[in-house]
Amino acid sequence: MYDVKIENGRLVTSRETFPGTVLIQDGKIAAVKAPGAKDEAREVIDASGKHILPGLIDTHVHSRDPGPTHKEDFSTSTRAAAAGGITTIFEMPNTTPPVRDGTSFDEQAKHLQKKAAVNFGLWGICLGPLNRADFMDMHRKGVIGFKYFWGYGIHRETFQLLYNVSEADDQVIQPYDDGEVYAMMKEVAKTGQIFAVHAENHELIRQLGEEKDPADESYQALLASRPGLAEQLTVETGITLAKAADVHFHVLHVSAAESVAAVRRAQAAGQRVSVETCPHYLFLNDEDYETVGKDMKIFPLVKTAADQKAIWEGINDGTITVVCSDHAPHTEDEKYGGKLSEIPAGMCGVETMAPLMLNAVSEGKLTLNRLVALLAENPAHLYGIADQKGTFTPGSDGDITIVDMEKTGVIRKEALHSKSKISAYDGRSIKGWPVRTMVGGRTIMQDGEIVHDQKEGKLVTPGGKHHGS
Repeated sequence: MYDVKIENGRLVTSRETFPGTVLIQDGKIAAVKAPGAKDEAREVIDASGKHILPGLIDTHVHSRDPGPTHKEDFSTSTRAAAAGGITTIFEMPNTTPPVRDGTSFDEQAKHLQKKAAVNFGLWGICLGPLNRADFMDMHRKGVIGFKYFWGYGIHRETFQLLYNVSEADDQVIQPYDDGEVYAMMKEVAKTGQIFAVHAENHELIRQLGEEKDPADESYQALLASRPGLAEQLTVETGITLAKAADVHFHVLHVSAAESVAAVRRAQAAGQRVSVETCPHYLFLNDEDYETVGKDMKIFPLVKTAADQKAIWEGINDGTITVVCSDHAPHTEDEKYGGKLSEIPAGMCGVETMAPLMLNAVSEGKLTLNRLVALLAENPAHLYGIADQKGTFTPGSDGDITIVDMEKTGVIRKEALHSKSKISAYDGRSIKGWPVRTMVGGRTIMQDGEIVHDQKEGKLVTPGGKHHGS
């Protein structure tokens, strides 16, 4: 007898959609059989009229834990993930302290394990000469990849990231030059893993910020001070350096048409370059600020309709292979309490990403098969966990997202499971919702409610080791 049987639904992969039965045993996919399979199970789930997807993955999440947990913590962020149909998240290293060496990796894994409602991977941070010698140790421990916040300063004691830096502040390590970036790339190349960047050119942004009229608090003025050119310069420099360093270069949260074009050219030339984008760049543009307001301030900034169109083209032609949330919560006081130019950048996203993408399927912008590629299969392959995640292959983890493409509803920010309620999508109508989230064969979310809160999530590493309780 199996533990779980999911029957009467249609299974979706990147290549096909077909009726079938999923059988789960000991937290793993045991078999996929034809409809009407007679196998017995302790729990039988009727997925009639619904689609069964491999568990969805969000590769870009900031849970603020440890650190400013008044905004969010790992318990609330992973509950939000489960509520949104996400079974695995990758936690970004801008915590206090960040994952910067083998010891901090172990400490963070232990700290988050107790709170994890879904599975999680850990990014390692690149701090230049402060931790270049530790990259191989982080790799051996199991980081999902290496991230460099290009253009950000670093606090000398806390390693906190700072995007408004003063050269006069002796507590701040200034953004590194291209020589140091190249040195970091060469070290990451030795691990065979991804070197991922937040791509914005600090020097250009500083110059344009000085030119900006301080009295002009319009979104257009802010965008003029952080234009697509800032991203393009960094992406093109990164591609050039990465080719010389022979490292896989990954562009995080791409926002500008020129950046997509640069990646497309590099890919066509055979270079190992990949790129992700986020729902806010797909479903918003600068004209939406008038109605959405400060909630949509995020770095890189949401740009023009032309950029939005180029990003969709990148999705459709396969240049962009991953969509992630860049979940970055703040309190309402922080987000609404100051000038647009001064408030923090970021919004909630882990709970709304899948509904927004499912709605795009309903609107004919992409197929459900492409959604599975972008949110499950491609992330699993890109980060070396395809034997565990993003698949129905027997022996892989029993992580499942069941969706109802006929279900309609409205995103309400007060209903979000995050501590923060900052969302650019409040009031947006959606057709197509996750209705069940399963982690290791256990249902965590059903019909929008967290029904199991025993912290079933486990650490996921490219080596396949699960560090669980």
